[in-house]
Amino acid sequence: MTYIPSTLIERTFRERIVLVGVQFPGVTGDELEKQLDELALLVDTAGADVVARVVQRRDSPDPATFLGSGKVLELREICLALDADTVVFEHNLSPAQQRNLEKILGRTAIDRTAVILDIFAQNARTPEGKAQVELALLQYRLPRLRRASGSLSQQAGGIGTRGPGETQLEVDRRRLVHRIHHIRNELKQIDRTRGVQRQGRARGRHREVTLVGYTNAGKSSMLNALTDAGVATENRLFVTLDPRTRQRQLPGGETVLFTDTVGFISNLPHELIKAFMSTLKSVQLADLLVHVVDGASEDAESQIAAVHEVLREIEADHVPELLVFNKADVPGSRARDLAKKYEGSVWVSALTRENLDEVIATIGDRLRTNDRVITLRLPLDRGDLLAAAHREGEVIDTSITDEGVVVRVVLDPVGVARFSEWRVPA
Repeated sequence: MTYIPSTLIERTFRERIVLVGVQFPGVTGDELEKQLDELALLVDTAGADVVARVVQRRDSPDPATFLGSGKVLELREICLALDADTVVFEHNLSPAQQRNLEKILGRTAIDRTAVILDIFAQNARTPEGKAQVELALLQYRLPRLRRASGSLSQQAGGIGTRGPGETQLEVDRRRLVHRIHHIRNELKQIDRTRGVQRQGRARGRHREVTLVGYTNAGKSSMLNALTDAGVATENRLFVTLDPRTRQRQLPGGETVLFTDTVGFISNLPHELIKAFMSTLKSVQLADLLVHVVDGASEDAESQIAAVHEVLREIEADHVPELLVFNKADVPGSRARDLAKKYEGSVWVSALTRENLDEVIATIGDRLRTNDRVITLRLPLDRGDLLAAAHREGEVIDTSITDEGVVVRVVLDPVGVARFSEWRVPA
């Protein structure tokens, strides 16, 4: 079987990287520079050094090489002059474009997605996290699978051996697909286990608050501040891949479960979103999302928009949200000003815990305000459902109509899912 490395960038030293960006219509030069700045930070996190940047203006990508033919030759000369090992594109490359570029450049050509996947592969710690990352890596590699010329076939001549046979490439692809199915089954089992755990929490009537935000916004520091979790924090991208859940009591005596999740980023690879869906269900089923924002970042507003885009993609944009602008202790931070700009938000320093009491009080207020009050229409002959509504939630009022019993009830996310077919559309 073909050896599959644990990361996409194999390294025994810090590689020399050339970044490539293309300015398409509607994208300003400053916007492209910010994108390349973030890509440079990703490359550094992956363990490599950026030695040059190459930018081209184009109306659309070249189908064969993404860049124009002249620019590709110029890029090759730059790589030779700087002894670069790898070329990293800000935009996604098709498998054909990647192959053509590597043939012309004489070195590895990858895209932003590959760098993010590599970082995830380095940081995965738990069996679930490793399985999710491996699934994303395999899904990314499958359409790019290829072998060196001369080793594509296992066919051989001679009596009894003639025929179409099976190429080594097909064998490798079949094994990759088999491994993908195996990992998906493992993650489904993990998801079922998490579902049982959620039902247990629902019976305990614990509310769930999930921390979301752009990578390196300070979510793990916020979890430490809220719950004294003591989890390790670093000033690096994607340090946290595996969800961590801790509990604390709010001032009113209510026990709340706080969960830290993987950080988001603009243009988060689709392979990662699909692979991490079992983890991201904690976001979908939360009673409240605490959206932690880096108040010291110049791009705080665009990072908020990127997080909202990911929330829409994972169908969690309906969950109530509290914006918390972190890093108020950093010199030049705009956390306080941004909290004034966004109505209902708060500022905090998770590191020094300044203004943390207000954050906790606001979370308590939002949880009480955002109780899941839904309306059910139950058949008259289904007294068992009415009893279940009383047992699993807080019934506010009931009324009898020609169509059945109409019940307004407060339910947790598990209860909402159970009664979904009886729910009256809003």
